[in-house]
Amino acid sequence: MPGPGAYWIGEEEKKEINEVVDSKYWFRYGNMKDPNFKHKVFDLEQELCQKFQCQHALATTSGTASLLVSLLALGVKPGDEVIVPAYTFVASYTSIIFAGGVPVLTEINDSLTIDPEEIKKRITPKTKAIMPVHMLGNPCDMSAIMDIASEKGLPVIEDACQAFGAQYGGKSCGTIGNIGAFSLNFFKTITSGDGGLVATSDKDLYERAFGFHDQGHLPNRTGVEVGNRLILGLNFRMNELTGAGALAQFRKLPKLLTRLRTLKTSLKEKLRGTPGIRFRTINDEAGECGTLLTVIFETAEKAKAVGELLGTGPIARSGWHVYSNMEHVGAHLASVGQPHGFGSYPKTDDLLLRAMNISVGVVDGGLGAGFGVNINSTDEEVAQVADRFRNAVAQTS
Repeated sequence: MPGPGAYWIGEEEKKEINEVVDSKYWFRYGNMKDPNFKHKVFDLEQELCQKFQCQHALATTSGTASLLVSLLALGVKPGDEVIVPAYTFVASYTSIIFAGGVPVLTEINDSLTIDPEEIKKRITPKTKAIMPVHMLGNPCDMSAIMDIASEKGLPVIEDACQAFGAQYGGKSCGTIGNIGAFSLNFFKTITSGDGGLVATSDKDLYERAFGFHDQGHLPNRTGVEVGNRLILGLNFRMNELTGAGALAQFRKLPKLLTRLRTLKTSLKEKLRGTPGIRFRTINDEAGECGTLLTVIFETAEKAKAVGELLGTGPIARSGWHVYSNMEHVGAHLASVGQPHGFGSYPKTDDLLLRAMNISVGVVDGGLGAGFGVNINSTDEEVAQVADRFRNAVAQTS
């Protein structure tokens, strides 16, 4: 059950990958004048900069790696607090923890993204950064968040791992804050199996993120360097095979998003007027990805009953996307004196118990989106899914 990009893997990906296979040169660095060096990772980074209108991009091994090197680039150190929503994938928390920071969980609102008003309540003298998560392809309320960040002098790291290609106010999500992270996992909007990207227009942040991802090196070396290393780093480099697949997928992004938005509009219109439900708030209707359609029921009991008939359930059951389902994160939060466990964030708990995801492009039971359509679904299949949902609602009335 993959994300939409995986459904569209085809000849374009084969062509890009076979060029690298035939070249026998799979490392991301090389001499640009060498015909055997196909520079797929470099091209991916440059095309992202052009498409997303940012100055710098960095390819990594995963979205988690992108978050980690971004946090380290911002200077997060042990004891620093990073404000993050109570509804997100586990990697948002673990990347903060491995950077030495403390995840400060914060309530969400009806958009299922972080509530800007709640951010204000969680800022302390220890706050180092704000990490909004564009959850389920829906951009956060970035105007409000950036106003808060500016007022408090805090940097913003955007977790855009579930919103590759989304926009807010005409700007690409992941490029609005100081630095942004993307995922190319199998379940995301576009995919290279695994992989990630970082975007920023801050040269210093880029060089620091680059160093952390490549043993302290400065950007885009062509061979083994001695000296001139910026910082201590690790190895989160993307290889040329991964870059080749990602490059082909990235070039499909505009058509893919158009298709997703068309499908979601169709499904949403067919469900509009269903008694006892409403749709979640979308912070930028034109800019969201359209990967999922989220409905909110009047009661948790209704959401559970409808979900059982459809072989799915409320978002609260969706594994490591809900803070109260992460026993290991909960244990860590307890050790640093942060609220944890079901009931710690009652607004979030209430929403997730009453909300259900219907797949449009991301078909992922782990997101609570095992029921719905996919990017290749026909108009007839969309109508059938809508009918099944409306019938389930009627049966539980």
